[in-house]
Amino acid sequence: MAPSVSSVFLPIVFSTKEHFPFLSDEDVRRQVQAFPGGIAKKLQGPPLLIGGVSDHVPILIPWRRSVSQADLVKKLKRGSNLWIQERFPQIAQFAWPAGYGVFSVSASQGEAVRTDIANQAEPPALVSFQDEFRAFLEKHGVAFDERSVWD
Repeated sequence: MAPSVSSVFLPIVFSTKEHFPFLSDEDVRRQVQAFPGGIAKKLQGPPLLIGGVSDHVPILIPWRRSVSQADLVKKLKRGSNLWIQERFPQIAQFAWPAGYGVFSVSASQGEAVRTDIANQAEPPALVSFQDEFRAFLEKHGVAFDERSVWD
């Protein structure tokens, strides 16, 4: 029998607590974008892209099946949350909320997701967390209630 193989890419997106713009400072945002990459690299291999704006961070990562999706996101958020609070005392109130979105795309769609993440901070493409998350939900056919999806 042939070895097990997987070719699944996970766009993951999570916002700052209450969508507060903790990541407005460009230097802070760049460092925050890089840190989950180190965590992901240890767990799954290097992420394909980490983006973000002042109130949310999207990550595109290949899923290697060695860690569940829930554990992957939990480790990304927990590790980066503790690191951010220690590294940046000026935003000591920083936190990720409990929720997140994780979706799957094939390798053939990976480039389109990379382009979307890379361009999201560029005006006029600047997209709010709610608009980006809503677009992911709609694109992936996930039913949701606007009254309960936002924290």
